[in-house]
Amino acid sequence: MFLLALIAADHRNPAKALELADRAVAIDGEHLGARAQRARALLALHRQAEARTEAETAAARDPRDGHVLDTLGVVLSRTGAYHAAVALFGKAAARRPDQADWQYNLGAALQFTGDLEGARRAYEAAVAVAPDHHRALSSLVALNRQTPADNRIAELEALFDDADPDPARQQHLGHALAKSFEDMGDYPAALAWLIRAKAGRRRAARYAIERDRALFEAAARTDAPASRGWDDPAPIFIIGLPRTGTTLLDRVLSSHPNVVSAGELGDFSLLVKRMTGTPSPMVLDVQTFEAAKNLDCETLGRTYVQSARAAAENRAGEGAARVIDKMPLNVLNAGLIHRALPNARILCLRRHPVDSALSNFRQLFATDFPYYDYAFDLADAGRYYALFDRLVAHWRDSLPSDRFVEVAYEDLVADLEGQTRRLLDFVGLPFDPACLSFHENRAAVSTASSAQVRSPLYSTSIGRWKRYGDGLKPLIDALNDEGVIAT
Repeated sequence: MFLLALIAADHRNPAKALELADRAVAIDGEHLGARAQRARALLALHRQAEARTEAETAAARDPRDGHVLDTLGVVLSRTGAYHAAVALFGKAAARRPDQADWQYNLGAALQFTGDLEGARRAYEAAVAVAPDHHRALSSLVALNRQTPADNRIAELEALFDDADPDPARQQHLGHALAKSFEDMGDYPAALAWLIRAKAGRRRAARYAIERDRALFEAAARTDAPASRGWDDPAPIFIIGLPRTGTTLLDRVLSSHPNVVSAGELGDFSLLVKRMTGTPSPMVLDVQTFEAAKNLDCETLGRTYVQSARAAAENRAGEGAARVIDKMPLNVLNAGLIHRALPNARILCLRRHPVDSALSNFRQLFATDFPYYDYAFDLADAGRYYALFDRLVAHWRDSLPSDRFVEVAYEDLVADLEGQTRRLLDFVGLPFDPACLSFHENRAAVSTASSAQVRSPLYSTSIGRWKRYGDGLKPLIDALNDEGVIAT
């Protein structure tokens, strides 16, 4: 039963994997491999609280098998228990130092917890075992500033030109090369590598902007019906485009003693999907938004708050009065959020159009997450920004001004204290100077900004797009065609 559960999981059938793992555990409750697979299946089914409980139960029984330790570590990491995950990954790597993937997982978890030096050592250990480990190489380049005297360009280029290229592998290697050339000030070369890096993934994704246009239009229609929601004022939603400063804003506000960040939760979208019961394969889609017009919003709001509080307590313990959910894609849910949680505050992070779209294009998103497929092409990134811009304008007009507010990244950087005071007043909290020392916040960060937000505020990313020259013409043309002022 355990081996069949493994096979089902590897064939992306988590429901069958859970059924088989349950049968294995029923036969032998001490089979920690089966319990690890049960936790893995629950995670794949988006039942995060159950997955974490199962993983913690198995971890408490002191597993010795490296595969079990690594699997449990993955589940705990993806449910926000990063320090516990570090302990399990560390044990797995110590038992089998020749397992490069386990060393990489250890490095990623250490990076999330802020131990950047420990993360470097783990990534180096992965590369020592497997010199072509593209994820570890990419992570090392991301952590270390590359210089003409100290870089990995030659080995990265050789690996990129492998005779049997894999699109995901090339994406990691190409992004590492782009970052290397950026560090050394050669922005046109960096852009050329980004375009090469994403070409394979773009072909495979077959992305069409019409899909997202229909999605954004359906999202805008969800705020129409009046309804009774759940009155809890605890939730604070930070929305926007990825890589535009949402993590910075999250760290600033969550440094307040009365606020805790639950990270990027998918809970709201998942609850809407479950409550609508739509058969479509995607969580965010037109069919689900259309069905959401008739939801019991009070139940939606109450269930979401329970889930968000549990996630926040898992990360930081009990006690905080307000909980941040900084899932950028909740920009699509803003209308539903206000219907379900009329006292929640929604903060929308904005940034210069070209900087925003370029930041998305520069980002190495999870390779199997279709909601970010627009980021494989400069023109698509521009057109997607225009959809975002129009949706935010709709929320600005339709949601109450004491519940929805926009924040300019450039203003936040230029006047951190003034903007922090304004936003704390908006969410109903007194000013606390700890918010200005956000880089001293020791809470774990699992986003792409995990290294940057541990440094003091900097402004070097503002106007970054101006360094790339004519290579950004497809992006700027797309913005202009969509009626967005790009310069």
